[in-house]
Amino acid sequence: MKTENDRKVIMFVDDNPTNLVAGKEILKNLYKVYPIPSGRILFDLLGNVTPDMILLDIEMPVMDGFEVIEKLKENPDWEKIPVVFLTAASDEASERKGLDLGAVDYVSKPFSTSLLLKRIENILTLHAQKTGIPDSQAAL
Repeated sequence: MKTENDRKVIMFVDDNPTNLVAGKEILKNLYKVYPIPSGRILFDLLGNVTPDMILLDIEMPVMDGFEVIEKLKENPDWEKIPVVFLTAASDEASERKGLDLGAVDYVSKPFSTSLLLKRIENILTLHAQKTGIPDSQAAL
């Protein structure tokens, strides 16, 4: 059994406290989860912890998800972190913009928990293969 230290780290950025609690509940048995209420706090934490993935809402005050991913992709320390938009913005233009900005996936709310977990697993496995991390460390 993997310990907390062996788990992949996912930062979940959403300004809605209910979504943060629900997201942590969904992910906590498989991943080490950091629920983060804003882009500004995400960047504060990135100075100390590098996640294996970021789940990112779009519609947030001060710095929206599009601004967050643009800033991530500008920094060589963070540009390769897989970002998945997890958002209520379900229009085609938002999805295209998110993918154009470098997101590896775009999931509209409401979502299927089992499908979200499978997408996360697949993305982490592919990222590990791309970066040369052994598969045994990529997924649980």
